[in-house]
Amino acid sequence: MIGKAAAAALILLLMSALGTQGQAVPRSAIELRCQCINTHSRFIHHKFIQNVNLTPSGPHCKNVEVIATLKDGREVCLEPTAPWVKLIIKAILDK
Repeated sequence: MIGKAAAAALILLLMSALGTQGQAVPRSAIELRCQCINTHSRFIHHKFIQNVNLTPSGPHCKNVEVIATLKDGREVCLEPTAPWVKLIIKAILDK
């Protein structure tokens, strides 16, 4: 009897998960650790960069993280201390 109840509860749980398929959870709400394992310091021309996200250090990660989304959809973690990345950060902060 307990096995049937557990199976029924599992089926209901899986069915409710199917109903939430199209809803996205913001990355900041689910990520409680550093996003960048490795960073890229070689220059990337701005014509290949679609968007840049700057995440300051905090309780989730002790590092400042700079994540560039390229026009082909790839995300690249940039080295925040690289001179050309510092220029990008300055331009973002000046806006």
